[in-house]
Amino acid sequence: MQGEPKTKVPSAGLLLALLPALALPALGCAPRVFADTSGIAINGTPPPVAEPEPEPQKRVEVRDNQIVINEKVQFEYNSAKILEVSHSLLDEVAKVIKENPQIKRVQVQGHASAEGSDDYNLKLSDKRANAVMKYLTGKAGIAKTMLEAKGLGETVPIADNETEDGKEKNRRVEFHILEQDVKKTKVEIDDKGNEKVIEGG
Repeated sequence: MQGEPKTKVPSAGLLLALLPALALPALGCAPRVFADTSGIAINGTPPPVAEPEPEPQKRVEVRDNQIVINEKVQFEYNSAKILEVSHSLLDEVAKVIKENPQIKRVQVQGHASAEGSDDYNLKLSDKRANAVMKYLTGKAGIAKTMLEAKGLGETVPIADNETEDGKEKNRRVEFHILEQDVKKTKVEIDDKGNEKVIEGG
């Protein structure tokens, strides 16, 4: 009819042209995948890897035929009285003895510097060794049969007695293991050189 308006139908070419614009909002929500396989260059040097801190040195440790103390037993000047500051060290010595049942007998040795007379140094070092043994067998709970005390005076120096530092090093208490069980292991080696423990005790 002549009175009705004509409806314009967009051409196919116009629809194709509008299609990318209509699809853009939908594309904004979709994940984007990158196909780049090249590496990323990083300038500069990487931060250094922190080295693990070394374990602190033990105050008391067993080495072969000796219980080594890495601190000194402190006494009152010219006396066999043990200073209280050394009680925890001797408690640790007792703990190490108890934790190592292979240790059967220990000699507590007292040593002195070359100052004073030989006789005086021998007697003082002996009194100090006995004081340490008394502490260990008393408060620290070590069996008396496990310990003996011996003063050696200035006869076994470990440093120069002519220097103050050397004299101080020579005034010391040591713990020597007289008896201990040594574990013996028998090993058999086969034709291929492989080791096999066949007996222990």
